[in-house]
Amino acid sequence: MYNVKSKVATEFIDHQEILDTLEYAKENKNNLELINSLIERAKDCKGLTHREAMLLLECEDQELIEKMYHLAKEIKQKFYGNRIVMFAPLYLSNYCVNGCVYCPYHLKNKHIARKKLTQEEIRQEVIALQDMGHKRLALETGEDPVHNPLEYVLESIKTIYSIKHKNGAIRRVNVNIAATSVENYRKLKDAGIGTYILFQETYHKENYEKLHPTGPKSDYAYHTEAMDRAMEAGIDDVGLGVLFGLNTYKYDFTGLLMHAEHLEAAFGVGPHTISVPRICAADDINKEDFKDAISDDIFMKLVAIIRIAVPYTGMIVSTRESKKVREKVLELGVSQLSGGSRTSVGGYVEEEPEEENSAQFDVSDTRTLDEVVNWLEELGYIPSFCTACYREGRTGDRFMSLVKSGQIANCCQPNALLTLKEYLNDYASEDTKKKGEELIEKQLEYITNPVVKENAKKYLNEIEAGNRDFRF
Repeated sequence: MYNVKSKVATEFIDHQEILDTLEYAKENKNNLELINSLIERAKDCKGLTHREAMLLLECEDQELIEKMYHLAKEIKQKFYGNRIVMFAPLYLSNYCVNGCVYCPYHLKNKHIARKKLTQEEIRQEVIALQDMGHKRLALETGEDPVHNPLEYVLESIKTIYSIKHKNGAIRRVNVNIAATSVENYRKLKDAGIGTYILFQETYHKENYEKLHPTGPKSDYAYHTEAMDRAMEAGIDDVGLGVLFGLNTYKYDFTGLLMHAEHLEAAFGVGPHTISVPRICAADDINKEDFKDAISDDIFMKLVAIIRIAVPYTGMIVSTRESKKVREKVLELGVSQLSGGSRTSVGGYVEEEPEEENSAQFDVSDTRTLDEVVNWLEELGYIPSFCTACYREGRTGDRFMSLVKSGQIANCCQPNALLTLKEYLNDYASEDTKKKGEELIEKQLEYITNPVVKENAKKYLNEIEAGNRDFRF
């Protein structure tokens, strides 16, 4: 029985509720008046229910789809402006005891190069990331209690935060590791993590169990209820995501929104981020083996409707996607991008030899961080390396209340400009710096609060003089 507030996975992600939702959307997909009324109502930026959102996704009327895209762009602009937060993944280890059939880290893969970074290797990788200009990392590791115990992750976080190289510093460490206990989530919270990220992969229980035949990840309930345990432990910024293509996209889209609704109902705050990865090739994984892989057009529609349905949530797209696709989804709702990424264990200090492939997936966007920053500037976006909200305690419901009221712009816009200025002075190529300086001058004029604008100008001058780490 569906119960949005229940702490039981099969009740807040109720299979019959999803089937009923899919049937409702199918029956009403030609009710253009109803669909148009939902689009009109969504202009209040208070979101839509999973059932309403699924109806928009089912709609095939091109005129209404264009209207959805227009609304998604408006909502994106209202909440996030033209700021794009930059980050990079750091893979600590690819040792894993799970049998996930879509991931090359699976236990039966005997030819992938198994690696685990030492603390000194982590130090060198972080220095390389700092020298690129990164300030925000997402830690990734396979699930292996022997090779990758929580103590190893905690030690690695401590190492990362301790490294100060030239003007570089990692100011926020997000963590994407396997589902764990409340006690362990408390330890992660105490270590100063930013967002705890865990992808569901698919919400279809039967298919989930087929895709995860062995290992601790095969426990659907334990995995699906992980965010509840994390939030009970005090981690108030959590990130959801499914791997589109493992299951039918309509089912997982509905489950994803139901999970967001559950967190809002049970804890008063929804997900901080939603990631939208798609299945792609990697080592012994062939994309063609997954019949539910989705097209670019469907992918764009998913991004736009997630933005409409959950307007307050940051949306992340990784280097799985090509430059062309990333450009399209940026305007439809995406607010965070990785840049200059390596999906192998190590690889930032020295590129991994081809014969030692330890990557989790093949990268489509292989550009350097500077090339990505330059491209964003050309498109009129502000590449932001900001971590201020996390460091100022603006997390969880405090962050969401600021976002929903629109007040967050008084912090985000100037902070984005300040961190871009740091990047330009310390790491950018000449062309990127020139474009960035022009962008900053132009974007300063969009800061409406005169006190904030004046302080922003003062801090920008301080950064030019060699000082660092100013924030609102």
